[in-house]
Amino acid sequence: MLVIPSVMSLPPEKALELKQIIRNQLTQMNIHETIREILGESVQEELGVSSQTLSEADLIKALQRRGIVDDVMKELKFLTEVQVKEDTSSSKPAAHFIDKEPAELKKTSIDPTRRNIYLQVLGGKAFLEHLQEPQPLPGQTCSTFTLFLHFRNQRFRSKPVPCACEPDLQDGFLLEVHRDSLGDGSKMADATTLLSICDPVHIVLIKTDTSGETTLMASHHLEWRSLLSSPDGKMNMSLELLGVGTESKVPVGILNIKLEIYPRLVQPLNQEIVNTQLALERKKTAEKERLFLVYAKQWWREYLQIRPSHNTRLVKIFAQDENGVNRPVCSYVRPLRAGRLLDTPRQAARFVNVLGYERAVGVGGGSKQEQWCTLLPFLCRGKGDCEDHANLLCSLLLGFGLDAYVCIGTKAKRIPHTWVMTYGTDGAVVFWESLTGHRYVHRPVNPDDPPLVDQPKRTHPYCSIGSIFNHQNFHANCQPSDTVELCHFDLNDESKWKSMSMEAIKSVCAPGSSISLPPFPPLCAPTIVGAAASNEIEMVLRSLISEHRKDLGLNTVWDDHLSYLLSPALAAYEIERTTGVSAGNEEFQDAIKRAVPDGHTFKGFPIHFVHRNPRRAFATCLRSPFCEELVCCRGDQVRLAVRVRVYPYPESTCAVWIMFACKYRSVL
Repeated sequence: MLVIPSVMSLPPEKALELKQIIRNQLTQMNIHETIREILGESVQEELGVSSQTLSEADLIKALQRRGIVDDVMKELKFLTEVQVKEDTSSSKPAAHFIDKEPAELKKTSIDPTRRNIYLQVLGGKAFLEHLQEPQPLPGQTCSTFTLFLHFRNQRFRSKPVPCACEPDLQDGFLLEVHRDSLGDGSKMADATTLLSICDPVHIVLIKTDTSGETTLMASHHLEWRSLLSSPDGKMNMSLELLGVGTESKVPVGILNIKLEIYPRLVQPLNQEIVNTQLALERKKTAEKERLFLVYAKQWWREYLQIRPSHNTRLVKIFAQDENGVNRPVCSYVRPLRAGRLLDTPRQAARFVNVLGYERAVGVGGGSKQEQWCTLLPFLCRGKGDCEDHANLLCSLLLGFGLDAYVCIGTKAKRIPHTWVMTYGTDGAVVFWESLTGHRYVHRPVNPDDPPLVDQPKRTHPYCSIGSIFNHQNFHANCQPSDTVELCHFDLNDESKWKSMSMEAIKSVCAPGSSISLPPFPPLCAPTIVGAAASNEIEMVLRSLISEHRKDLGLNTVWDDHLSYLLSPALAAYEIERTTGVSAGNEEFQDAIKRAVPDGHTFKGFPIHFVHRNPRRAFATCLRSPFCEELVCCRGDQVRLAVRVRVYPYPESTCAVWIMFACKYRSVL
């Protein structure tokens, strides 16, 4: 028998699962029969021993000579599965986030009781923007393309490849097709069930430049059901990827892909049946959207009749997505559960805060570009506009059971802005700023109060509010003034808020109501190891500081103990950002006082980033006069310290805290 080594680093249930996988593979390879043949034929010849005295070491040696061990290891493939969405009401499989899939699919790796689609990317062409892109030298950093896929609660990522006119995008993705209904998740879907599954494969192309900055190149929804009419269960196609925003009608490039279905359908569908089903779905969706548009126009006319000045208020019913498609704003929000990746609403606000902020801009000057990203491109790019942040935060707060809404209004200098509001069971209104994670309790001002009555002071940065919405509700502000301080948020009072029909909103925004709505992807666990990333950044910063001081003719002496003592301060800063509670400052100050001798001076400079580029961070820090003075400190017995702490969040975003410090002997 072949001995399976124990895996001490795995939990018991995982070790049992791993052993079962290996046993199944050995059975499929008929390895036991092979071992019997070796026992009967070659062991005595090669080793010169009898079967009665044959030891385990002799057998393993013979297996290695025959190449059997190598064959077993080649056949075994282990894919990292990250469960990112815990939902006891659904039997869907855990989502996947796979960096690399084998180019050739091994049929032994497919569960024969589940229906799967194997999507193979065979390369790209006609990426004309990169026609003159030079061929990168070995070891040279260059801009890269990465494909991200989402299909029915499963997420995948290709390996990055250098940007080129014909990028070498060669990857395979095994998509599991499962049923939605409770109890049917483990049953194999037949052809009729597959035809009723209208979820597309969402494909996103991201470009990453040499500095780590990401750009959304294309967002494509692949209709895969034509595969159901293929006699051999295979289909090749060329996908034309279009740009985003103002370039949504301009081709970016072409992807050659191949689709295969496993196990094959016993009876493929007639092509006419598939075409009829797709046409009916498009017709039904178009009719729903037409009826909603008619309703929205009538609702808007009624709103303007209340008060002519309403025409200037920010009441936004539709918004363009990254592909230039007009969607109801309510479709950008949906209750989103983060499983065990986020524990509290405030932690969710912190996660949204560390996603990068970047305004959507078009080519040339002019006003702000209209572009609300759907969730997958926003998460893949790792940055977006204030609307993208607010939609994600509202979705997460709804997932945590709060009554949350996205607010559309203005902030200082009447600049259009979007933020989030939660409405408590006691009527308390709290504003959440998605770009900073800050929370503000709203206390309205009563303009009819006598002058001597103290009015609450404004603590939030918001000036006016025109409308609020979530996945089921849309309310427009019809109070005499849209100034936030004067507004009351009794959403059931029709004299203050004009509401849209909840049924009308559900007809086009509820999950499954329209084939034009991209399904929401689950969040993925971070792949960054906080301790390792912290140490790596810290070592680079030490080197940069030493080089900088050397250029100034200064020596650098590091104080490792002082560096370690800075850790509690960085932890306290992150805790305060996440919870709003300040803790641990007294212990930090006491430790610093003990570490700095009498007659010495201590200086510290903390700073926060949402990226992990140490050179970029150091250049930013040197722009601060206080930090530059600290790094370039001159004096007697100068000792320098630097501490870095990386806090990973879902989607491999992170909060990076850095503190520079020094102590020196004061000279009078």
